[in-house]
Amino acid sequence: MTKPNLYELPAAADAPAKKWCGGNLGGDNETCVTTRPLASVDAFVVGDSKPEGAGRELRMSGPELDTFALNWARSRSLAL
Repeated sequence: MTKPNLYELPAAADAPAKKWCGGNLGGDNETCVTTRPLASVDAFVVGDSKPEGAGRELRMSGPELDTFALNWARSRSLAL
C-alpha cells in the first residue's frame, strides 16, 4: 500500500489548530508552534506562529510526530 502524500491532503475541517507555547522569549506568538490534524489520516500539520513563519508548515504522520516528541524530550533529559 502506498503512503499518501501528506502535503496533498486537507486539514480536518472540524478541528481547530492547537497552539503550543513556551519559553516566554519574545511575546505571545514568538515561542509557539501550532498543530492541526489532517483529514482522514493519522497525521498533522505543524506550523510556526511567528509572523515571518506564516504559511510555512511541516506535515508528519502521527507515529513520526510521536517519535520526534519522545526522542526530543529524551535528548533534553525531560521527564515524561
